[in-house]
Amino acid sequence: MAGLVILGIWAAGLLAFADRIVRLTPAADPAPADGVVALTGGSDIRLRVGTALLEAGKGRRLLVSGVNHRVTRAEIWALTGAAKPMFDCCVDLDFAASNTVGNARETAGWARTMGYHSLILVTADYHTPRAALELKAMAPQLAVTVYPVATADLDAREWWTSSDGARRMVAEYTKYLVALGRETLLAMGPSNTPTHTVRPEAPRS
Repeated sequence: MAGLVILGIWAAGLLAFADRIVRLTPAADPAPADGVVALTGGSDIRLRVGTALLEAGKGRRLLVSGVNHRVTRAEIWALTGAAKPMFDCCVDLDFAASNTVGNARETAGWARTMGYHSLILVTADYHTPRAALELKAMAPQLAVTVYPVATADLDAREWWTSSDGARRMVAEYTKYLVALGRETLLAMGPSNTPTHTVRPEAPRS
């Protein structure tokens, strides 16, 4: 009986989580912040959106977090479609992060190095709640505005109608619960301090 109750609570939470994802997009036009961070993923649209926000004056610099070690700066530039002078001047790349916690750690360190107090966080719609949670845990002093990007191959309104959609939503909801539970347990403990920082790169000719 207790197991059924727990399952029912979990299922209700999943439905609420999925409804939250639906409501995230389209993202509202954000107010300008000190910086913009775009988390890498399966699609380059996050990079293009982050770059567009930078070009629109929504931040002074852009951090692309979680870049694969095998990818070059020139390849990232090609994906963003940014004007090269702006890319060379104002885009920093993080090669250290390999997961969401790493993204949060590197972003927090970058913001601290730059002296930033506010950020716009660009990531996939379904990933936004966990990414924001992890970033706020690493840098509670930061004012974070989320800018979710709709996932092309995920219909958040009817995620249960495909095995891929259901698997992705359930997996992300579970990861979110784990992160939420961890942060709740650590709420009374010492603050996390970033161990890595991404420093701005020198402009290239």
